[in-house]
Amino acid sequence: MPRLAVSHIAKSYDGNPAVRDISFEVAAGRVLALCGENGAGKSTLMKVLSGATRLDSGEILLDGKAVAIGGPSDAMALGICTVYQELSLLPHLSVAENMLLGSMPTRALPFVVDWPQANRIAARVLADFGFPEIDPAALVSSLSVARQQIVEIAKALVAEPQILILDEPTAVISAAEATKLFDKVRSLAASGTTVLYISHRLEEIYAIADEIVVLKDGRSVLAGPAAELDQGRLIHAMVGRPLSAIFPDRKGEAGKPVLEVENLALGDVFEDVSFSVRAGEIVGMFGLVGSGRTEIAKAIFGARPADGGTVRLNGVAADFATPFHAVHAHVAMLTEDRQGDGLALDASVIDNAGLASFPRYAPNGVIDGAKRRQLVGTKIRELSIRLADPAQPVRQLSGGNQQKVVLAKWLLVENIQLFIFDEPTRGIDIATKVEIYQMIRDLADSGVAVLLISSEMPEVLGMADRLLVVRDGRIVAEFVREAFRPETVFAHAAGLASQDARPEQLH
Repeated sequence: MPRLAVSHIAKSYDGNPAVRDISFEVAAGRVLALCGENGAGKSTLMKVLSGATRLDSGEILLDGKAVAIGGPSDAMALGICTVYQELSLLPHLSVAENMLLGSMPTRALPFVVDWPQANRIAARVLADFGFPEIDPAALVSSLSVARQQIVEIAKALVAEPQILILDEPTAVISAAEATKLFDKVRSLAASGTTVLYISHRLEEIYAIADEIVVLKDGRSVLAGPAAELDQGRLIHAMVGRPLSAIFPDRKGEAGKPVLEVENLALGDVFEDVSFSVRAGEIVGMFGLVGSGRTEIAKAIFGARPADGGTVRLNGVAADFATPFHAVHAHVAMLTEDRQGDGLALDASVIDNAGLASFPRYAPNGVIDGAKRRQLVGTKIRELSIRLADPAQPVRQLSGGNQQKVVLAKWLLVENIQLFIFDEPTRGIDIATKVEIYQMIRDLADSGVAVLLISSEMPEVLGMADRLLVVRDGRIVAEFVREAFRPETVFAHAAGLASQDARPEQLH
């Protein structure tokens, strides 16, 4: 008998169907991966199962019995715990307080918290998870985003769930932390817990899932054991195109250097960084978490000025003091943290998309609302941004559509010479990735110099014309496209190569 079975689930918002017809079942002790592009229905299904929203029609069965999930408390009472992609922690409270919120242990007197016991419970759960170094008494605000994500997951583990739903749990954590998470997921499954795992990273799905269900346009369109569904079939079901069509072909040739970096340094963060990016060229930058990739990009963009070295743009010194100066020089940067650095979440799509192109619709300092709506509307159509209204808060959009709004913001800047992409497809679906890859290639083909930073090796290998490998704040290897080898690239990134592979700069 399946632990969980959903049958013909449907849910609409204001007459617009978000889920049309989803059915699947999964047994106890199994890990089921839910795949699909943004808008496929994954988030709505998750909200239905967690009690955040009520279904319109269909049936949910637990251990063969139909259940009604009217709210989050119902889901928790049924043993269903959900870890959402967006953090829901209270930063001003401790790790233990967040993990045990609503179930704090008390002493003999009612409402008197047993703090030593609370810290012991949190410490035990964290240690069992593989993170004994996280202090239960520490304020959540003092932790890195990655460690906050670990606490978010540990918070669900406290309840010892029968069904655990994980939504993009590795989006902000390191490979080592992800390995511990996978170990815990396998341990939970071995003890009988059912896990629903949502991820856009196909390599993770094949590493952890027993079964896979693909959603498309609010329907379940493919299901089966992970071992029987190859990656090509999976992608075709999600996107409607073969794996070979994911990365676009290069059309033009690289021109003269647009960006030249020489001996760039910043304290103990990075040093002796030298490379160039030519017009029409996509230079990939790959490195493990903490390698210094993002810091190098921020230094070039003026967000974290370097304390040594030289940056030249089209042969002219361009050591930008702030991002404003970089944008004024026609440099754009899509940051890895779209919600923290790229968007004003409570502002409208129009406001966000127009943030960097102010001179185009307010040349005299007075905003021309009609002109701004026209400019933003054009980009919304070009990028196929799915929204109800351009005036709606960007917070209400899916992750992929939020990323497109950030892209629209920069594409509205005229005459971009250099475009820096830092993790441009993190946490978004394969269909949107394909669109963004084509956008990046179109920019390069139009003569824009592109620096593409990514922790996803297939992405940099599929997109880059030349590849830089960063480790411990230094560029330790450089490869032309013909020399790309995944195992060699990773060996240099992890410090396993016998020696650096840095040929002469290509100009």
